[in-house]
Amino acid sequence: MSRLAVAPADAGERLDRWLAARVSEVSRARLQTLIEDGHVRVDGVARKRAYRLQGGETVDVEIPPREPDALRPEPIALTIVHEDEDVLVVDKPAGMVVHPGAGHATATLAAAALAHAPAIATVGGRQRPGIVHRLDKDTSGLLVIAKTQRAYDSLTRQLVARTVSRRYTAVVHGRLRGDSGTVDAPIGRDPVHRQRMAIRPPDKGKRAVSRWRVVERFPQYTRLEVSLETGRTHQIRVHVASLGHPVVGDRVYGGKLRPPIPFDGLALHAVALSFLHPATHAVQEFTSSLPARVQELLCHLRNTGETGPR
Repeated sequence: MSRLAVAPADAGERLDRWLAARVSEVSRARLQTLIEDGHVRVDGVARKRAYRLQGGETVDVEIPPREPDALRPEPIALTIVHEDEDVLVVDKPAGMVVHPGAGHATATLAAAALAHAPAIATVGGRQRPGIVHRLDKDTSGLLVIAKTQRAYDSLTRQLVARTVSRRYTAVVHGRLRGDSGTVDAPIGRDPVHRQRMAIRPPDKGKRAVSRWRVVERFPQYTRLEVSLETGRTHQIRVHVASLGHPVVGDRVYGGKLRPPIPFDGLALHAVALSFLHPATHAVQEFTSSLPARVQELLCHLRNTGETGPR
């Protein structure tokens, strides 16, 4: 951790430019990333890179070690739903991280996929080979991995064009009013808790759209089907929490709410995935059964309270 003092004469300077002139061993691009990720604090508060200094502040800079250049393959068993020359569709278990990140250097889905299909080492990023979209660590379900650069380019374009369809089952706290709805609210980094996401003003977040439909109601819980129009980090979790109905098992966005039974992970599962095949352009559709943890939760809710109408 480095601590720097802002001179009164530096008032009005942008944080990233001021920092770049004083931390010469780190590129400006990386400094901007460190700022956005909350590793730079002005008087203890994470700020944006365009923040204008006031003069007299203290700036703390944490420079974490760089990730290794290449990912090491790990022979971890995968549940493979489909595989061909271009794509690999897997059913990710809850508790597995998709690619290396802070605190999760090994036992990732990316490392397992690399061991299964070594050729993906040159596809996409070196730390996330073949990965075109993600699921949270504690979310389970379907995810497609590109095995060739052709597939990677095609799938990333489809994600931007929103022709990849993703449908989830979620069990949330409380009884939602209405049978269906849409949450259209921008998502960005929480300005205080930088490891969390939050609904932000349009100029500080990216557009995020989630469509939900009630599948089953219980006295104090609701089972939803949620479809994503966009794919932001923690999107479903943030959106349903903004309605006052966080996902069961979500300790980040659910506050003090606790599951009705001992529960590992989130009650959130990617049940359906479809996309255009990168080579044939035919529609590919895949589904996944609910995992045991979600089935057990639903069984408990059905047995302890009369199921209400949809």
